This record gives sequence, C-alpha cells and structure tokens, in this order.
Amino acid sequence: MSAGVVVAGAGQAGFQLAASLREGGFRDPITLVGDEAALPYQRPPLSKAYLAGKTDQEGLFLRPPGFFAEHAVAHRPGLRAVAIDRDARRLQLSDGTDLPYDHLVLATGARNRPLPVPGAELAGVRQLRGLADADALKESLATARAIVVVGAGFIGLEFAAVAAARGLPVTVIEAAERPMARAVSSEMGAFFRRAHAAMGVRFAFGAGVTAIVGRDGRAAGVALADGRELAADLILVGIGVLPNRELAAEAGLPAEDGVRVDAFLATPDPAISAIGDCARFPIPFARGLTPDGTVRIESVQNAIDQGRCLAARLTGKPASYGALPWFWSDQGPHKLQIAGLSGPGDASVVRGTGDAFSVFRFRDGHLSAVESVARAGDHMIARRLLTAGTPLTPDQAADPDFDLKGLALRRP
Repeated sequence: MSAGVVVAGAGQAGFQLAASLREGGFRDPITLVGDEAALPYQRPPLSKAYLAGKTDQEGLFLRPPGFFAEHAVAHRPGLRAVAIDRDARRLQLSDGTDLPYDHLVLATGARNRPLPVPGAELAGVRQLRGLADADALKESLATARAIVVVGAGFIGLEFAAVAAARGLPVTVIEAAERPMARAVSSEMGAFFRRAHAAMGVRFAFGAGVTAIVGRDGRAAGVALADGRELAADLILVGIGVLPNRELAAEAGLPAEDGVRVDAFLATPDPAISAIGDCARFPIPFARGLTPDGTVRIESVQNAIDQGRCLAARLTGKPASYGALPWFWSDQGPHKLQIAGLSGPGDASVVRGTGDAFSVFRFRDGHLSAVESVARAGDHMIARRLLTAGTPLTPDQAADPDFDLKGLALRRP
C-alpha cells in the first residue's frame, strides 16, 4: 500500500496542496501535520478583521470541519515534525510516532523574529503570527492604556490602525527612516506615514530599542537608544520573520536562508519538496533583484499558487513555478495593493494624485512592480502587464493620457 503524501505544515500552502491533490484526482493517502490545534485557517485577517471583531474564529477556517473526512485528508493537529529519516522515508513527530511517506512536502512556514533586548519576555510584550497570538492580543487590547509597536512593516501598521481606531494612543518605532522601507517606494511610504498620522498614530523613525522597561513583572515602557523612554503597557513586536528551515537543514538539505528548491519546487532529494513561506525558489520576477535570482516570499498568493503547482507535478502535470507575486495590506481606510517585486534601487513613476495613486517601479528600464492605493484598476492592469512581460516605459507610465488598459489587453 502506498504511503502517499505527507505534508509537514497545515497552513495556507500545506492545505492548498492537499486540496489541489484531491481536485487533481490524486487517490493515495494524504496526511496533513500541523502544530496548531485549530483547523487550517487564514492568517491575513488576524491583524485586521479578527482583531477588530469583524470576523470570528469560524470565519477564518479555510474549509469546514467535514471537508477533511469527505476528501480523505488525514489532519494531525497539535503535532510538530521533528526529524526526517530520508533513507527510510519516514517523518518523526513530536509525540514520538512517525509517518512513512512516498513524498514529503515541507510547508513549515516561518516564525516571528524575536526582539533581542532585555525585558522582551515580560508580560504585555506580544507578537502576532497565529490564532493564539491574535486571541492574546485581542484580550490585551481590551485593557491597554498606551501601545507601542516595534516595527513599521505590514503587521505592525495594520495593528496600529486597529488600535488607533479604538481611540488608543499608539506609537510605532522603526529603525529605518520610513514605514515599510523594505517593501514599498519612498513615495508610498510617505503616503502611509501621513495616513497613519491622520489616524492619530505617532512615529519614531531611525530609532533603536535597547530594552523593555518592566514594573512588577509587566512591560511598562520601551527604552530607545537615544535615551528616550516611551510609556506602554502593551507592546507589539513586528520586526520580520525567520523561515522554519531547521527540519530540512538537520536532514542535510540546503536551507541556509530558506529551504532551497528548484523551479519545480523540488529539493535535491527527489522525494521531498518545499512550498510557502519556508521555501527559497527561483522566479523570473527576481532577476536583478537578488544575486542568484531566488527569493522567499511570505504571501497568501504565493502559498496558494505553489500548493497548486506542486499538486500538478505530483499528479503527472509538471510545470515550473512562475506565478506573479502580488500582495495587499489593509491599514485603516486604505488598501495597499502591490504587483511584482521591487528593490531599493528601482526607479519610481507616480500616476494619479492625492489619496488615489499608483507608483510604477522600474528596474533597468523594465517594469518591476506597481504599488497602488485606491486604484484597483491599475493593480489589475499591472498584473496583466507583468505576467505577460508587456513592455512599458517610464514615460508611458507617467503620461496620464497613455492607455494602460489598452496596452494590457493588447494581444502579443
């Protein structure tokens, strides 16, 4: 009897793989191992709608409970994959049992980067990655009097907007000189800085945290490198994530900065693949962005598309992975949409004005990404242009009379 496919990780990527395998006619066993007790769920709403009380836990689930039995997917919640025996093709679990596999998929995701300062372990210091984090943060919000967010990335700013909407004083500390410095252009960063200031959020840019100040075992403030101390009884740390690469590395697979896979999402072991937040992979959109043209992407789009791509390979329809990366972030009343991958050296061209505009990014004269606020049409056009590789010049992007839609719809 076939051992089938075992998936280490029951997040968006792992779940999508299991669902797509069944949709593709895969009949062998599928086992989904997840270290959380809950059913597979969506993470993006945790920092927005879930914290704001606009959706409940049931509304997060990717499928209802009956899905797994109906589709013969064995879901093993509350267990971690701790070791891989590649020779025997067995995955050892945290309860001491192991699972045989014909094909193992690493969808182990990523974890929050810890804040390496004294006091980071104090009560009142929170992170946000999973459902348990969100529940704890929601409880803390109910009694918080002053909030500090360490890190002006997507998660930190989304949370800051939710807290500010409740009338709570919020200060965001960021080591860089602008918000979302690694993710968006200076023009888009400046817009969101103004937008958050209008919501009542304060910023401290170019600031380093040296300690969390405690009182009676709880956080009471944040000490900065310039000598300032900001009072806070709730502190959210959002300074990025680290890929969960250790399982692969200990099994002898290349995983220095993410589990390395080829264009088909395969590791050097033909019986093991990796997808989602933990995987580093080559993609045409990363050319000129990284030295080797590989990236590791943390997004729902990437998780879903890689799950589908790998399912196709495992059901006899192999194709290299080349889906266009795209992202979104809801921050208060503003939705940021991004198509493509940009770098700090990419040139910017702004199209639109005020609170409705797009920033077209160019690398070596070629369109690399488009960032949009309140211009959903630009976002959809950008996805078409980038996917098709349709040439667009900076002068064309800057010309408000140039027909972007017509260019996107033009047949090659």
